[in-house]
Amino acid sequence: MNQLSDVEVAINAAEAGAAVVRRMYGAAMARYDKSPTDFATEADLEAERAILEVIRAARPDDAVIGEEYGATGQAARTWLVDPLCGTLNFAAETPLFSVNVALPGVDVAAVAQPLTGEVFWTDGTTAQVRRNGTDSPAQPSATSQLVDVDIDAPPGADFLGAQFLTDEKFRAAFAGRVSSTTLTLAWVAIGRRAGYITDGTLLNSVHFTAGTTLCQSAGCIVTDFRGRPLHTGPGLVAAANPATHQQLIDLIAPHVS
Repeated sequence: MNQLSDVEVAINAAEAGAAVVRRMYGAAMARYDKSPTDFATEADLEAERAILEVIRAARPDDAVIGEEYGATGQAARTWLVDPLCGTLNFAAETPLFSVNVALPGVDVAAVAQPLTGEVFWTDGTTAQVRRNGTDSPAQPSATSQLVDVDIDAPPGADFLGAQFLTDEKFRAAFAGRVSSTTLTLAWVAIGRRAGYITDGTLLNSVHFTAGTTLCQSAGCIVTDFRGRPLHTGPGLVAAANPATHQQLIDLIAPHVS
């Protein structure tokens, strides 16, 4: 039997998690509070268990860091798993959420959109969209002029997304959106968003790594708030093309200390 490639493992794991999320969507289930405004559901936990089962079966010597169950194992290769990015949307039956699986170092990632059955994936050299078992190249585009801004910034961040959304120059140039899921970061890679902006230090983030890896493989421009390489400084700006990226960097500059 041929061994699965890393990207096949990522896709299979994301699809396994997505199947759980899809099955449980709209059902009553337990919630586990993380903060006054955040929680996990039984779908988060079950989806992560399904993802872990796939990874452990195919890569038993690898380590995994998951959003819900934390780190398991120690190895040079560590998978990053967010079993349900957009839990509050999911719980409110708002169909904007994703399942994220990434393997840093080899730049493999898969992002599944459970309710559409789509999987956005990269093997580190190409980015593809899988629909009904058929793959097609990811094609970034700024045509929509839609830019998603994450407003869930931690206290003390250099940049506040909510503040940026009210910037008149930003509003004149782009149509701002707040979707509260990194699904929309993956959408930059396939042309459904012109850009995505978020605060924070995102190195090895279970939430953002899959989406940023997809964007980079698709040829998007991905940097920190000052236009430097990602993780050099705070924040993330992902844009479909260089012109859109520079425009966003210029608009962000007055808001960054």
